[in-house]
Amino acid sequence: MGEMQEVIVAPLSGEELGARYRALCDDPRFENLPGKIELDSWGRILMSPASTYHALLQGRLCKRLAALGGEILVEAPILTAIGLLAADVVWADAEFMGAHVKQTPLPRAPQLCIEIASPSNSVKELREKVDAFLAAGAVEAWVGYSQTKRFEFFTKDGKVLQSSYAVDLSGLFD
Repeated sequence: MGEMQEVIVAPLSGEELGARYRALCDDPRFENLPGKIELDSWGRILMSPASTYHALLQGRLCKRLAALGGEILVEAPILTAIGLLAADVVWADAEFMGAHVKQTPLPRAPQLCIEIASPSNSVKELREKVDAFLAAGAVEAWVGYSQTKRFEFFTKDGKVLQSSYAVDLSGLFD
């Protein structure tokens, strides 16, 4: 039997993060936690309780994204360079889903990853998530700001004025 490490000496590998996340998913002690669970690169649990309005916006986004076809997921666990992140809403085409539907966590980001800013988020944290989703394979990452009723759109080239995905976002925050 191998000797257990006394402390974590380096960020965990993708395989180690994935194994920890799957163990959390299978652990009945975590099944009724209110909010999403993410793991940073050291395997520490990060929790973000969501408000009812946050959940409402996720649902509304799902309805709007349905116009693209493909599949929409909420709180999708994605392995990134900064840890295992659960995007608020993602959209993926049929090819992506066919290749990854049975994988937890997703080994790469779907084409579109969306975060809805919460009062506890910092600009730095949101930008790190956007960059992580894009580095993990997302074509675009969006951040929705409910107080100012706006979205910011990002590609690998940085912030862009509008999304390349034809999704009607008008009135979403009303």
